[in-house]
Amino acid sequence: MTRKYFGTDGIRGRANTAPMTADMALKIAMATASALREMNKKAGRERTNRAIIGKDTRLSGYMFEEAMCAGFVSMGMDVILVGPIPTPGIAMLTRSLRTDVGVMISASHNLFEDNGIKLFGPDGYKLPDDVERAIEVKIEGDLSKELALPADLGKATRLEDAQGRYIEHVKGSLPKGLNLEGLKIVVDCAHGAAYKVAPQVLWELEAEVISIGVAPNGRNINDGYGATATDALQKAVVEQKADIGIALDGDADRVIMVDEKGQKIDGDQLMAALALSMQKAGTLAQDTIVATVMSNLGLEKFLESKKIRMLRSQVGDRYVVETMREKGATLGGEQSGHIILSNHNSTGDGLVAALQVLALLKQQNKKASEALRVFNPLPQILRNVKFGTGAKPLDNSKVQDAIKSAEKKLLNDGRLLVRASGTEPLIRVMAEGQDSKLVENVVGDLCAVIEQAAR
Repeated sequence: MTRKYFGTDGIRGRANTAPMTADMALKIAMATASALREMNKKAGRERTNRAIIGKDTRLSGYMFEEAMCAGFVSMGMDVILVGPIPTPGIAMLTRSLRTDVGVMISASHNLFEDNGIKLFGPDGYKLPDDVERAIEVKIEGDLSKELALPADLGKATRLEDAQGRYIEHVKGSLPKGLNLEGLKIVVDCAHGAAYKVAPQVLWELEAEVISIGVAPNGRNINDGYGATATDALQKAVVEQKADIGIALDGDADRVIMVDEKGQKIDGDQLMAALALSMQKAGTLAQDTIVATVMSNLGLEKFLESKKIRMLRSQVGDRYVVETMREKGATLGGEQSGHIILSNHNSTGDGLVAALQVLALLKQQNKKASEALRVFNPLPQILRNVKFGTGAKPLDNSKVQDAIKSAEKKLLNDGRLLVRASGTEPLIRVMAEGQDSKLVENVVGDLCAVIEQAAR
């Protein structure tokens, strides 16, 4: 059964337009309360009857926060409101405060017009597909008979020290006895959820900190700043003569870094550097990392030469985490900057990952350009083709024939991946291989066919 509302990272869409309306947020909260009640009862688990809700800095966050709060309260659940906080902070607090569910209101790296809802179970992990499907069934059902009686309604309270708790959690991930003294760091918070906590963490760990993207106004999240728009950070690192730059996205669950020369370092390079460091320290469980089908073939070949196995999951940090749990891995991530270190958190955590990289620099006493560029990536091109409502370009026979033709061209020289985005109306076309000209031609020709079918 396919999911109607949930994508690879929760429910997402344009704010105040279906499905991202206040009415839908109310229903999602009610349906989640009902589904978890049944699930816990069936499993014989104790319920705390509490939910926690966090958000990033989008203007629409106020609307969805109140709507979801009302939905949970109407079902007899107490709600803890924490305001702006990174997504991994919600994962951590869901677990540490023993709540039944954690909610993060965010559309991650998207601009402010969009918003989304991510749900975490009591273990701090994103809800699995089968639970999301159960919630979808209940969204479209009648929940009126499950509403709490007046005397059994929940109540809402605000947790004032939520950010402080998360700050201490992040600081605790740094190896004991190590601080960041002597490092000059530019941190770009994308005017998002980490605009307070990220500079504070780095400063408390004794780094010299220059902060950009820390003036949210509800409309500027990810706009020219953050992990998906690193030009401002690259410029600032060079101008400030900094040792390194850190770019977080809107909800701070991903990180991209910039070396002292102003050159971008993606998630693949960060995973490679961390894998080597963890292997040496004996903390890389099974000598294995989990990446996705989007990670560069060069990473896989490099790790293989170091006797490190790389497994691939489908795209989405939730699927990386699921594979990590299944295989017992302690490191995983995506080229886009989701880095999961299972010894520290249950989801991608941009700040925790950044601290492990900074620790690596301190321990090796190397510049970022040397320590964080450990393999040569194969030429890789990723392009997105937008499609309209109702269009299904991947079902088009001409597109399918073009994909087969492209795969044949790359058969002995690389690989091709064509997929629909799980969060946006986009077809993503990625190809890589030894021959950069061939890769470019294959992607260009295929995108042209998809564009015709997407009209």
